[in-house]
Amino acid sequence: MRQVVLDTETTGLEVRKGHRVIEIGCVELLERQRSGRTFHTFLNPDRAVDEGARAVHGIDDAFLADKPRFIEIVGDFMEFLGDAEIIAHNASFDLAFLDAELEMAIPGSASLASRGAVLDTLLLAREKYPGQQNSLNALCKRLEVDNRHREMHGALIDAQLLTDVYLAMTAGQADLGLVMDTERRASPTVHAGPVAGLGLRVQYANAKEQEAHRLRMVSIEKKCAGPSVWSLIQTG
Repeated sequence: MRQVVLDTETTGLEVRKGHRVIEIGCVELLERQRSGRTFHTFLNPDRAVDEGARAVHGIDDAFLADKPRFIEIVGDFMEFLGDAEIIAHNASFDLAFLDAELEMAIPGSASLASRGAVLDTLLLAREKYPGQQNSLNALCKRLEVDNRHREMHGALIDAQLLTDVYLAMTAGQADLGLVMDTERRASPTVHAGPVAGLGLRVQYANAKEQEAHRLRMVSIEKKCAGPSVWSLIQTG
């Protein structure tokens, strides 16, 4: 499986008002592992950067004046994307801007979403952590991803951080307990019993996770005015 974690910086917030992409950053994942390949470029948008946007990413007009235009890098960019699944935080924002750039560079271009799968980590985070702050900074803090070097927004920096966040949020989904490498088989989370010899990895919940599960069951049973199936199984 090939995935590309993607982020952009722009001249402003509204693509409908003619705002443009000024930076693209991508990180390649192969089978949920960093391949070491990245794609990064700044772009001359042929328009001024809004002051509010500049305050966020620190990129000004003078810096962008000698940078390539999107049409000059579109081939390399699309080749890097290929048919990979795109991962982005608030993906609709980034894809709307990139689709607009594609349309200007190559009229009639298909949207990025129509070319392959798109995973929005903001929607994933809202599902996983309902009612909580789910900005990239908040997720870095929650998932213990070191973002101390992120003084301002930057497309490649943010794509690299998002890669760590995505892998942390979805940890365990890749192997589903079937990872066979020696290091994991030798770890304390590998146990004998009916799975012995099969290399199956049994990960038990820690005390904090067990308490969170108990409280969740209590909440469900209050709403249902009766015992949950889980409780019946446990007491049966």
